[in-house]
Amino acid sequence: MSQIIIFLVLTIVTIVVLVVLLFFSANRLIAQWRGTAQSNQLMRMKKAAVFLAVLLAVNAAFIAFSQLTASTPPIKSPNGISELIRLELNGRKQWISIRGWDRDKPVLLFLAGGPGGTQMGAVRHELAELEQHFVVVNWDQPGSGKSYYADKIKNITPETYIEDGMALTDYLRDRFGEEKICLIGESWGSALGIFLVSRYPEAYHGFIGTGQMVDFVETERMDYALAMEMAEKNGDSRLVATLKANGEPPYYGRGVTWKSASYLNYLSSYMASHPAVHNPGYNTLRDLGSSEYGLLDKINFLRGIVNTFNHVYQQLYGIDLRTDYAKLEVPVYFFLGRYDVNAPTVLAEEYEQVLEAPAKGIVWFEHSAHSPWINERDRFVREVIACFIGD
Repeated sequence: MSQIIIFLVLTIVTIVVLVVLLFFSANRLIAQWRGTAQSNQLMRMKKAAVFLAVLLAVNAAFIAFSQLTASTPPIKSPNGISELIRLELNGRKQWISIRGWDRDKPVLLFLAGGPGGTQMGAVRHELAELEQHFVVVNWDQPGSGKSYYADKIKNITPETYIEDGMALTDYLRDRFGEEKICLIGESWGSALGIFLVSRYPEAYHGFIGTGQMVDFVETERMDYALAMEMAEKNGDSRLVATLKANGEPPYYGRGVTWKSASYLNYLSSYMASHPAVHNPGYNTLRDLGSSEYGLLDKINFLRGIVNTFNHVYQQLYGIDLRTDYAKLEVPVYFFLGRYDVNAPTVLAEEYEQVLEAPAKGIVWFEHSAHSPWINERDRFVREVIACFIGD
């Protein structure tokens, strides 16, 4: 977070100098109009301009330095691996982190939520124990975090993620000499994981979905209805008015993010404050301050959540895993929080019932909501090991 604080200070000083410069410019124009040139004001204005130019240069240098020095903390193990690298996947430049105490362990790829979300720092903080049993790979998908500029946001589609996910999988298989890798997806990543194992089953040992998304339109309608019910019950007239003004989802156009946020944030607050849920959820300030992100990445951390989500999410409304992906050729397990109201668990239960797969099952986390990997991290790690490695 110190990078952000320094940047904000420099930016505030720059704005102040710019305001002063504009003030002197206005005074000079007024003086000339009155026919009384004031050379001392002109001199002060020139000095302010030079100072402004220096501040802008310092800002630019600071941003560049923060980007160049971004890194993932070292792992002190003889056969360990700790890398933050940029790859080109289908012509798009993207970033991954690779972390493990033994580079010969199975490779595990974690798919972040979103679309547009980055959890490179969050997974390292919350699931550090996995690094002792796997080579853990986190991928900043196109339009998120360090990969925000992988492609123009307007060009990103669900197929973009599938193609690049397959290319990344091949890179990991080749680099680590693995015929298959393990796959975990959370929230949006849980749907992307299903897309990948359906398209490319021979590349994966199996898949674990948590905060499992199933039917995007039905999920949004259920979330909207629940938020409306809770707001009316709690006498939250402002939220009720906002929800009524927005109307029932699905939403299209430029306002998807903000309209969805009106009820999703409300439900997130409910889950975080539920007495049965352990650990409230994302530590956004900690994650935003993670060393993997330079200053520009930190800004794009937030831009992806807004801009990429807005563009991509409305492209997912026609998907229903219960009908579109009812047969898979790899083992599939759903790690569900008992109190998840963001991704209604009833839909995941219905999906598990109709799903045909070599092995399948639901693992319930009784003290979790949408993020069992955060709410009950220790048990989450144990269950991942049991699914992919065995007891």
